[in-house]
Amino acid sequence: MLSTIESINNVVNDFIWGVPAMICIIGVGLYLSIRMGFIQVRKFAYAMKVTIGRIFRKREASDGALTPFQAVCTALAATVGTGNIAGVAGAIAIGGPGAVFWMWVSAVLGMCSKFSEVILAVRFRETNDKGELVGGPMYYIKNGLKKHWHWLAYLFSAFGVLTVFGTGNATQVNTITSAIDTALYNMNIIADGNTTVISTVNLIIGIVLAIVIALILIGGIKRIGQVTEKLVPFMALIYIVLAIGVVLLNIKNIPSVFVSIFKGAFNPASVTGGAIGSFFMSMKKGVSRGIFSNEAGLGTGSIAHACADTRKPVKQGFFGIFEVFVDTIVICTLTALVILCSNVPVNYGSAAGAELTISGFTSTYGGWVSVFTAVAMCCFAFSTIIGWGLYGTRCIEFLFGSRANKPFMLLYALVAIVGATMDLGLMWGIAETFNGLMAIPNLIAVFLLS
Repeated sequence: MLSTIESINNVVNDFIWGVPAMICIIGVGLYLSIRMGFIQVRKFAYAMKVTIGRIFRKREASDGALTPFQAVCTALAATVGTGNIAGVAGAIAIGGPGAVFWMWVSAVLGMCSKFSEVILAVRFRETNDKGELVGGPMYYIKNGLKKHWHWLAYLFSAFGVLTVFGTGNATQVNTITSAIDTALYNMNIIADGNTTVISTVNLIIGIVLAIVIALILIGGIKRIGQVTEKLVPFMALIYIVLAIGVVLLNIKNIPSVFVSIFKGAFNPASVTGGAIGSFFMSMKKGVSRGIFSNEAGLGTGSIAHACADTRKPVKQGFFGIFEVFVDTIVICTLTALVILCSNVPVNYGSAAGAELTISGFTSTYGGWVSVFTAVAMCCFAFSTIIGWGLYGTRCIEFLFGSRANKPFMLLYALVAIVGATMDLGLMWGIAETFNGLMAIPNLIAVFLLS
C-alpha cells in the first residue's frame, strides 16, 4: 500500500516540480514583468530604499496587525529555511555550477510575481471576527474574482493545510534534531552510535519545541511578529557574516567561480568534467531551487504581508521584491559561493545536501564552525515552523472559521514531537507535492487579476 502511494506521489511530484509547472510559474512571472515594464529592475533602487528605510522606522502596529517590517520578517521566516543551505547544495551537485545562474533568473522574474501577490493580498484582505487582518490567495480569489472561481480559494486552503504539517513543521524539526545530534557527536558529548541517549535527547527537543511553538502561535499575530522581527535578522546576519568570511578568505577563486557559473549555465559538461552534460538539467535544477526557495508563484508569502498595518498595497509590494532579493539573490548565492570557492570536492551527478555546504565552511574555518552552522540551521528551521504555522492557521480559518484556529495550533505544535522522534520518509515527499500544488490556484488567480 505504502509503495503504491509513494509511486503515485513520485509521478505527481515530478510533474508539479517538473517542466510544466516551472514553465507556468516562470511564464506568469515573465508575463507580469512585461506587463509592468520589468518594475523589479526599473524600481529596484526605490524598492530597497523604501523597505530598508521602513525597517529602521520604529513604530507600533494597530491591534490585530503587524508592522510592514514584521510582515516581511514573518514571510522571510517561512521562506528562508534549510533549503537555502541544503537545497542549493543539491542543485549544484545535480545541475552543476550553472544552476546558480538559472536560480538568479527565476528570482528576478519571481520578484514581479511576489510583488503582484503582495499587492493583491493587501488590496483584497479582510478583518476577521477577532479584529485581525487576514488575506492571501484564498481572499483575493474570493474578493477579486467572480463566484464561479471561488472553488480555487478552497482548493488553495486545503492544499495549504495538507502542506504545513510536513513542509512547515515535521521535516524542519527533524533538521533541528539532526543538527543538534551532529554537534553533540562532534563535541564528543555523546558517543557515536549511542542510540538510546540520542532518542531521549530528540524526544526532549521535540517536547520543548512543541511547547514553544504553541506559546508563540496561540499568542496571536502580535507575538508571531515580535518573534520573527528579532529571529530573522539575527539568523540571517550570522549566516551572511560567516559566508562572506569564506568568500573573502578564498577571494582568489571568485573570478573562476563566476566563469564556471556563466559557462556552466549553457554548457555544464565543460565545468563538471562531463558528469552533467544536459543544459536542460542545469536549468531545471536552478529554476526549481529558486522557486522552492523564495516561494514566488506559490502565494504563501502574501498571507504574512496581508497582516501588515498599511494602507498602501504597492509600497508593501516592494517588500515582496526585497523578500525574494534577500532569500535568493543574497542568501542562496552566498551558499553557492561557499561551496564553489572553498574548493570542496563536489560529486557532480550525485545527490548532496547540507553536508556539502557545511564542508565548505569547515574546510575554510576548521571544525569549530560546525557549532555555528548548527545554530544557523536550527534558527532557519525554527523560523520556517513559525511562518508556516501562521499560513496553516489562515488556511484552516478560511475553511472552517476562527473557531478551528486553536485546535489546529495545538495539533501543529504536537507534530513537532513526531518530527523529532520518527523517520519521516514518505511524509516529506507528500508534503512537497501539496506545496507545489498550491501554485496552481494561485497562478490562475494572479493571471486573471492582472
